[in-house]
Amino acid sequence: MIVVTGATGNIGRPLTRALAEAGQRVTAVSRHAAALPDGVEHVVADLAEPAGLEPVLAGAKALFLLLSGDLHAAGANPADVVERAARAGVGRIVLLSTLGVVTRPFGTTRVAMRELEDAVRESGVDWALLRPGGFASNALWWAESVRTRRVVEAPFGDTGVPVIDPADIAEVAAACLVDEVHTGGVYELTGPAVVTPREQAAAIAAALGSPVRFHEQTREEAKAGMTRSMPGELADDTLDILGSPSPAEVRVSPDVERVLGRAPRSFADWAARNVAAFR
Repeated sequence: MIVVTGATGNIGRPLTRALAEAGQRVTAVSRHAAALPDGVEHVVADLAEPAGLEPVLAGAKALFLLLSGDLHAAGANPADVVERAARAGVGRIVLLSTLGVVTRPFGTTRVAMRELEDAVRESGVDWALLRPGGFASNALWWAESVRTRRVVEAPFGDTGVPVIDPADIAEVAAACLVDEVHTGGVYELTGPAVVTPREQAAAIAAALGSPVRFHEQTREEAKAGMTRSMPGELADDTLDILGSPSPAEVRVSPDVERVLGRAPRSFADWAARNVAAFR
């Protein structure tokens, strides 16, 4: 049995589906009830209370560990989940980390994630680490403005990074969960090419079959919008990356193709599959 945390999100949902379709027995863990593929057991649990996971972890052969936002907060102890998984006899942990542990290692959340990576490595359990960069699904931030006004509003219109389709992360995670060849693997996951916000707007327009205007925000305008849903420090950190990505943050990694035997999906492909969100 494979336990998938964050099972109703952009990565967990396609991962759960892929594992179920491959004939794996899957237990999906999330905070709220949700519709899942036939045959998938669903458990409502909170990773912030790891003791509640013990019945879920008992007998599991593998665990996909995706942290919710509050587990990055001060005082949180996500390593407790790793410790309990090891004690329960889980044979393999695949951790969703972040490329930022390499490219910007000194931010508060990256320090905590690097410590969690170390906890996984030292757990005595087989492991693999996934380090994605920016997600194509972050474009869903623009869904309402595209639906209502046919406009994408974003800063740094001509500065891009190679965002990755969450479905590709899910497929890499599935491979790492079931195939021991990936034990000890550390995979940096990106899309196939650098894509700018202006180019993303054009791809959404092409998927819709109707024009979408691009409005370039100032950094201050962008931060004002972002701080409605995240702390100011995190907003500044995100804007630093979007405005001045390092060479490592614009590098296209070969790791998706190494694991899956095919190139990663493009942003245009993601937009076409998710066009309903923008209609």
